[in-house]
This record gives sequence, C-alpha cells and structure tokens, in this order.
Amino acid sequence: MRPTFPRRAIITAGMPYANKGLHFGHIGGVFVPADCYARFLRDRIGSANVLFVSGTDCYGSPIDEGYRKLVKDGFAGSIEDYVLSNHRAQVKALRCYDISLDIFEGSGLGKCKDVHARLSSEIICRMYGQGWLEPEASAQFFDEQVKQFLNGRQVLGHCPVQGCKSRIAYADECELGHQYRPQDLCNPISSVTGSRPELVAVTNWYLRLPEFSTQLRAYVQRLRLDERVRPLVTNTIAEFLQPPIMYVKQEFYDVYQALAPRLPQHSYRPVEKGKASFELEFDDLANRDAARDQLEAAHIRLRTGKTLVPFRLTGNVAWGVPAPAIEGIQERTIWCWPESLWAPISFSRCWLENQGEGVESLNPASAHRVQGNWEDFWQNPESQVYQFIGQDNIYFYGIAQTALWAALARQSGPDAVTAPGNYQQTLLVANYHLLFMDKKASSSGTVKPPTALELLEHYQSEELRIHFLSLGLGLKPVNFQPKAFNPAAVEGTPDPVLKESALLTNVFNRLARSCFYEAQRHFSGRLPLADLPGVLKEDATTTILAYEQAMYRTELHTATQLASDFIRRANKYWSEGIQTAGEDLEQRRQVLAGSFYLLRVATVLMHPIVPGGTQLIFQQLNFDISVEDFFSWEKIFLGNEIFFTDEDIQAGGHPVRELPPRFDFFARHPSQQQRA
Repeated sequence: MRPTFPRRAIITAGMPYANKGLHFGHIGGVFVPADCYARFLRDRIGSANVLFVSGTDCYGSPIDEGYRKLVKDGFAGSIEDYVLSNHRAQVKALRCYDISLDIFEGSGLGKCKDVHARLSSEIICRMYGQGWLEPEASAQFFDEQVKQFLNGRQVLGHCPVQGCKSRIAYADECELGHQYRPQDLCNPISSVTGSRPELVAVTNWYLRLPEFSTQLRAYVQRLRLDERVRPLVTNTIAEFLQPPIMYVKQEFYDVYQALAPRLPQHSYRPVEKGKASFELEFDDLANRDAARDQLEAAHIRLRTGKTLVPFRLTGNVAWGVPAPAIEGIQERTIWCWPESLWAPISFSRCWLENQGEGVESLNPASAHRVQGNWEDFWQNPESQVYQFIGQDNIYFYGIAQTALWAALARQSGPDAVTAPGNYQQTLLVANYHLLFMDKKASSSGTVKPPTALELLEHYQSEELRIHFLSLGLGLKPVNFQPKAFNPAAVEGTPDPVLKESALLTNVFNRLARSCFYEAQRHFSGRLPLADLPGVLKEDATTTILAYEQAMYRTELHTATQLASDFIRRANKYWSEGIQTAGEDLEQRRQVLAGSFYLLRVATVLMHPIVPGGTQLIFQQLNFDISVEDFFSWEKIFLGNEIFFTDEDIQAGGHPVRELPPRFDFFARHPSQQQRA
C-alpha cells in the first residue's frame, strides 16, 4: 500500500543564531536534509501546498555575548548591524548550497520583526489568560565586580545532570541540550570577570511544564507507533519524563542517613553495580529542591536527574522581544528559546499576508505559487509540519513546544490541540551529531569546524549534498572527514566526501551524456518514440514505490541509495544494450528510448538530492512544460511520450537540445585534480 501524504506541509530547518555564519553542521545536519524533503514534497503533493521556512535567531545571550566581545575588539556598529551582517552571511551560504527556502527571515529584522513581536505578545497573554503561566522568583547570576546581571552565555560551569558528557555548560543549559536551574550549575564562573557570580532572585514568567507530564507521556506513546518518528526523538523525550531524582556519591551515605528523617518524602535506591551514586526519588520538584538545599547545607555533593522543570518564558536581557507587562512584572524580554519556537509561524504569517513582499526568500517565485493563509498550514489537521533539528534541540521542540501548543489550545483535553484552529503538533526529524574528525565540533569549542563557505573552496555543493544525505544521521552520529581539512591525510588516499559524488560525476554524467550524444549521432537530435520493455517499467515502478516509502519515513539515506542504485542499473542497461545493438539502428532506437526513460525517472528521483544537475538535464530534454510539471509525481509512472506533442509523435521522436562536447551535468571541483 502506498503511503498517504498530507494535503499541505510546512518544513522548518531550525533557527541558526545571529552570532555567526553557518558551519558544516548547520548545512549537513539540518539545511540540506530539510531542503531535500521540501523539494520532494513539492514534487509529490504540489509546490502550491508546501512552505519551507527558516530564519536567523536574532535574539538571546549568544548574540548579546558575541556583540559584547566584538565591541571590546573595536567594533563600532550597533547590535542590529552585527545581527544583519551575520544574517546576510547565512543567506549567502544557503544560496551557495541551493537551499530553496521560501522564507529566510530574521526574528529581529524587517517586517517580520514587528509581526513576531505581536505574535509573541499574543501567545504570552493567551497562555496567561488560560491559566498556564506562573510568576517565579528564580535565581539569576549577578557579577558583583561589574554590577551587572549575566546572560546565559556569560556564565560557564559544569552540567549538573547525572551522566552528562558535555564540556561546556551555561547558566541553565549545557551544549548537549540538558535543562536545569541556575542554582544547580556546578562551579559557575563569570566570563566577564572570571569571578564566581552571585545568585540574585529575579521574578519571571514560567510555563507550568510539569503539569503536562500526563499529556507528554501519551504523546510519546503515540509517537512510538508512528513509523516516521525516529527512536532518537521518542527516547530523548522519554528521558525527561522521569520523576525528580538526585544522585549522591556513596561516600556521603552516613551523612545522608543522619539527615534522611528530616528530608521531604522520598524513596531511596542503593548504589547499582558499576555505579558510584545512590538515588533519591521525590514526588515533585518542590520536594526535590527542598531536599537539595538541606543536603548541600550539609556539604553533600550531588547531581540531579533529567525531569520536567518549569519552562522559563521571560528574562531581563535587554536585547530581546519585549514581553507584555502582566501583574506589574514589566521591563522583561521573552527568552530566546520559546520565541524561536514560534518564529517560523511569524515568518509564515508575514510572508503569506504580504504575498512575499518585503520578506527575504531564497525561492521568490513561490510567493505567487503557494496557496492559502498561515492558518491553513499551521492550524489545520490536513497540514503536517516537519521540523528538521539536531539532537541537542529535541527537548525544546519535543517537550517545551508540545506543551506550549497544548497550553494555547482553545479546548481542553489531550486531543484538543489537533482540532482545527489550534497549532498542530509537529513531526520532528532529528539527526544525531555530525562529528568532525571524530569529535563533536562547535564554533565555541576547541575543535573549530570549517564554515559552510570554506568547504566550497574544495568541493562542489552537490558533491556535499549527496554525501551529507547518504550518511544516515537519523541512525547514529557520523564522522565527517573531508580530506581537504584533514591534517593526517596523505597523498593518494581517497577522500571520504567524494565516495558518493563519483556516482554523479561518473555514472550519472555518463548516462545522461550517452543518451543525448546518441540522439545527436543517429536520430537527428530526437528522443525516439518506441515501446518500452516491461522489465524496465517494472524496475522503475518498484524503485519509485520503495523510494516513496523511504521518503515517507524520512529515511533520506535510504532514498538516496535507492536512486543511486537505480542510476547504476540504468547505466548498465545502456552500456550493455548499445554494445549488443552494434550498428542495428532499430535496436539502438529501442535501447535509446529505454535509456531516456530510465534517465527521466532517475532525474526525478534525484531532483531533491541534487537539484542543480537534474534541472540541467530537464532543460536539455527540451520538453515544452514547466520545471514543476516535469518533476511532478503525477506522471512519474508514465513513459516519456506523455510530454510529446502531436508533431513529436508524427515525427517519431521529440527534439532535444544539442549537447556541447564533454558537457558535465555534475562537475568536479577544480581543486580535486590537484588533490588526486
């Protein structure tokens, strides 16, 4: 049975911070997979029904801190200038990789800035009106030496979550995405002065996230039954649905025993074999926190486990979206994480209401093609939102966003959020880490990754696209080892990045060139009309259906492999068939017609993966149809004659464009000859 795709679809690709351009992880781990899927859905359900959205995350402590450091080094521009320059650098990189975003805006830029501010205020006020927000005087780090509150990135320490392997932890989250309260951060240090900051109580608004635990557990159960959802997503969400637990080193057992009668109600679990800590489990967060204060007062070292904690919505960082004043709590801004979750909605709203006018797009023609309003895409059960993210962000999209959408629902009950008029829960397509030379690379870490643009000094964008899509990042972390950036590489060793691109530059090029050159030599530059062998149609149909299933499950590596294997078989059919035909023109006609059919199917399947080269093949075929009609799946099971005119049929073939000698649909990068 063929899978059912949604009537409409939104694809998002995360929100890169405005403190830098894009590195290889942004491109390979998120943007290329999202672009591949957006292109596939445009071909599969119609380009009028698909919206591909992303943008620059203009606010938050990374931007604040990056700007502070730049000013210290002599930068004279405003923070808006800083944000805009990084946004433009991101746009440049995305264009170079042919990322076909219908919208790529900034949460603090242009028309979208005002739309985003209004929507943010609406969302906060609506959740408050429905009783899901509570003010809490939470601890915030304050540097006494410079008399200032510190933003999240201005505080460095060690993650307090038991078992965490991160090297960097900030005020309330670590680089692996673990969330905790500032008072739980181990060994905090101010990056401004190098001193240990104080904790000062500041009142902010929080979403009562722990109260959504029942809905979140039911949500995970539903996700486990959905073959499209990767285990990485469900397993990560489930980790945070544990009760509040503390882990205490066994060496403090006697001290704990003396305190135990005075601690809030809890369960004790002894040290398991191979571990160093015993566990204390509490009924709720308040009891855990009260017990933590007592244990720490007794100088007992401990760590906390993953659990649901209230989700902070506001802060007092100056550079942020203004938060509405409620109950006298004013002069606050909205924390960057929650507002970045609904930023794609702001962008969609602004773009659709203005028909693309004045909104940044990398696919401007879509403004006149996409149909519907923003509610049709975000609040309609017939629409599906696919969100491509890295594994570090599953907490925010899988837990916080799920609860936010439920809190905004107009009706109550676990299924209310799916009703028309409510924000629809999204399908998360999460990838594991894309490692660099066997290490998790980060622009703020010790292993500096190559930028997206630096890679293009050594590789063509389509060589990188097919490589990234072949890695299977939905299954496990994968090592990215470009020979051009590997100091240990020696002359003569193969470049891992070029393994898949050889299919493009050798096999796919050869198949396409052979078809066009044969048509020019023996058939007056025409794609001949001939009956196709049943075995070709059967092979194509089987591959198309398997590819469709793989795409439905968002298994992009499987779809890429299926298309690649099909191209190899098509090239084999051509090579063996034309050799057998010899000088027999009728046999050559049959082989050429079959090969052109296989070429067209291969071109459609490869279009989401390598759009540039496949569109060159379409242009060379010279059919009098739009590029959208050619790549549409409406005619994918039919032969090439579906595109022939009456004149073509009478002439026995369709005229293709003349192909210049030694033409490459997929070219190697010039530097590769030097590295070979």
